[in-house]
Amino acid sequence: MLTPEAWHWWQFITYAFLHGGFLHIFFNMFFLYIFGNNVNGRLGHIGYLGLYLAGGVFAGIGHSVLHSSHVLGASGAVAAVTGAYLVLFPQTLITVIYWFFFIGTIEVPALYFIAFKLILIDNLVARIPDAIAYDAHLAGYAFGIVAMLVALATGLIVGSNFDLWAMIKRWNRRRQYRDTVSSGYDPFAGQMRTKKIEVKEVKRTINGQAKSQQQEKIEELRNEIGKRVLERNLPAAAELYLELMEVDNEQILPRQHLLDIANQFASDSRAKEAAQAYEHFLARYSTYEYAEQVELMLGILYSRHLNQRESAIKHLQAAEKKLSDTGQLKMCQDELARLQN
Repeated sequence: MLTPEAWHWWQFITYAFLHGGFLHIFFNMFFLYIFGNNVNGRLGHIGYLGLYLAGGVFAGIGHSVLHSSHVLGASGAVAAVTGAYLVLFPQTLITVIYWFFFIGTIEVPALYFIAFKLILIDNLVARIPDAIAYDAHLAGYAFGIVAMLVALATGLIVGSNFDLWAMIKRWNRRRQYRDTVSSGYDPFAGQMRTKKIEVKEVKRTINGQAKSQQQEKIEELRNEIGKRVLERNLPAAAELYLELMEVDNEQILPRQHLLDIANQFASDSRAKEAAQAYEHFLARYSTYEYAEQVELMLGILYSRHLNQRESAIKHLQAAEKKLSDTGQLKMCQDELARLQN
């Protein structure tokens, strides 16, 4: 085991493979099973092993810095894996069993379950003095979270639109958008807003009036779509987007807004509308860093829902050339093989 007052370097690894009893190892392996498989799938066997061992080492260091009591158990290494899961799959729903006069289940996003239940409540609020190596757990969580954020930010592992790093980038874009709009800049028109000058009498042609009314309608819809996206009311934003397309189907929304709306259509099983939004996205944002994932989604929509074989093959072939995620690549290749047989 790890003895902080007289430690040897190998103890920072060996302590994580020793346990105080059957229940100790059972619960550690239970949580490792729940959160470890998906993390293993994203990192690969070597990367996963490295994360686990490094998590154990950092957990041991965290305990040794703050305590002199000996420690054993895989909890710190499992905490590192759980922290990595929080970063890679924050929106995944976890089914939790509860009992309070009656027994039931509730689905909680991983972000909230891990951050509030496992980290905040279990390791900070409900501490039992001298019973558990809480600071080893916290060091493990911190290492797993920071390591995965750094790996995603630097491109060491391929991210997705649903991981914590993508959520942070979207939050930052929304913050920048709010700051920009509050200063008076209109990001849609590309200019500072100015006060309208009232004119008592203006003569317009019939065509000029119609064009002006159409432009006002477009600006109104774009502003409303932006507000709904910032409020995360994506169903309402999607309906407004369809209305905007009826007024002028050449209108292009900001990149993340358009992608969020396309994803909303897809999640609502509205394949035709989703395909239209994804096509508009690729036409305008072809250099998007994860364009191959949009190509894959379009290929699946055309293949499985819209029965447009040629369009499906075109987008799937484009995705196949750039996909790096092994699971997505296999899905793409399997779908191509089915279409081409």
